Amino acid sequence: MTERVLVIGAGMAGLFTALALGGEGRRLDILERDPPAPAGGADEAFADWNRRGVGHLRHSHAFLARLRNLVLDHHPALLDELRAAGCQEMKFADGLPAASKDRYRPEPGDEILTVITSRRTTLELVMRRYVERMPGVTLHSNVNVTGLLGGLDAEGRFVCEGLRVKDGETEREERADIVIDAAGRTSQGFDWLAEHGVTWDEESEDAGILYYTRHWRLLPGQTPPERGPVPGAGDMGFIKYGVFPADNGCFSITLSAPEIEETLRVAIMRPETFDHICRLLPGVAPWIAADRAEPVGKVHGMGDLKSRWRSTVRNGRPIALNLFFAGDGLARTNPLYGRGCSFAAIAAYLLKDVLARETDPAARALAYQGAVDRDIRPYFRDMRTQDRQAIRRARNTLDPAYRPRFKARLMKSFAEDALTPAIRSDPALLRAFMRGFHMLEPSSAWLKRPATLGSVLATWVKPRALKQKYYPPKLGPDRAEMFAALELSATADAERLGLIAA
Repeated sequence: MTERVLVIGAGMAGLFTALALGGEGRRLDILERDPPAPAGGADEAFADWNRRGVGHLRHSHAFLARLRNLVLDHHPALLDELRAAGCQEMKFADGLPAASKDRYRPEPGDEILTVITSRRTTLELVMRRYVERMPGVTLHSNVNVTGLLGGLDAEGRFVCEGLRVKDGETEREERADIVIDAAGRTSQGFDWLAEHGVTWDEESEDAGILYYTRHWRLLPGQTPPERGPVPGAGDMGFIKYGVFPADNGCFSITLSAPEIEETLRVAIMRPETFDHICRLLPGVAPWIAADRAEPVGKVHGMGDLKSRWRSTVRNGRPIALNLFFAGDGLARTNPLYGRGCSFAAIAAYLLKDVLARETDPAARALAYQGAVDRDIRPYFRDMRTQDRQAIRRARNTLDPAYRPRFKARLMKSFAEDALTPAIRSDPALLRAFMRGFHMLEPSSAWLKRPATLGSVLATWVKPRALKQKYYPPKLGPDRAEMFAALELSATADAERLGLIAA
């Protein structure tokens, strides 16, 4: 019997779910509440596509290496179509610091450390059109899902039998063997479970930042600037920045400010302030020179950023059968790490393997949750830990009375005087680090290898004068200098928090 699968949402998670499960002899229907893509190509999609269900549609996007490799392995024709649409690929060698380029020797495996960068609208447009051509897959736009069909079994588990939907003014029931909630940040799946008295385990906390993006287009005949000594992405503590090359002569710049830096983050929303900050950053300024590029549209802000992990298994028992979650509805993280799309794609392919291996609904639920716990959760924990550390640093920056303890000073020295110069001086160490960043192995695995750790420790004890050229250059003005240049009060937030007298 052919299984019918209903997928809620045609965003990244829904499309990756279709890529994983489509063409496998199933009948797969994707239900999307937003309108279809406009006719035309990438520029029309960016200008005209109304995707109210995707708050970060016009923020910077990139596909990390593990995600690109999934596409390459399972849908190489899609990768060709992304390239044809103008999406760019950035290889490992492209990101080498200038100080270590002469030490680089290509090795087998470097080719898989490749990132895809593009406007989100272009990525989604090409993927959607590809998915719509897959056998057994149908995408329905302008369809609202209003609830789950099913009820509790004798063990208190919700047995999903389909969805309630509203198509225009028509309400109907859609029956299915499997339902996958890929609705993203706006997912209501767990809320619908709660209506049936189902409870679940959840961890949730603020990421502690807000971020802002503005898009730019190169002027006719212009090309991106030559890579200089100051990188196009960096963390200055009170602000993070990144330049994201995109498709068809476009690029975006994202600035991120800690939530506690209210004065700065409010000011960033003004285009003139956003651009002023960019001109103060040596790694960004050449990109937006008046004779090189022009801005496209407004500054797009995004807040309410959280780390959240939900589990569909509680006390060793599944809370629901025939119902699965993928994407932000299952695991939501700080977008600055760029792993949201990767999480969605990995989960989709984990689910594909589970459905092929198991036929019993309870066994499927347990196996799927176990797989995402093993494969995805360690990265979630690492990112949450980094968010917590960044939140503490941001508050300490505003507190004139803060004095770091010995452990904090030691860890700061290890990061700044060991890790950073070691990675910037040795392409082999950078390669190992990037494998963790790109989710090709556990994040910290590289540093646990005796030889790698030995190299880092050797760098730590080396006199600073002997490793001076491997320290990163100054990324831009310090906090006081930046606030002065922007004519902002550098003490207003400390006063607001009671850290200093008003």
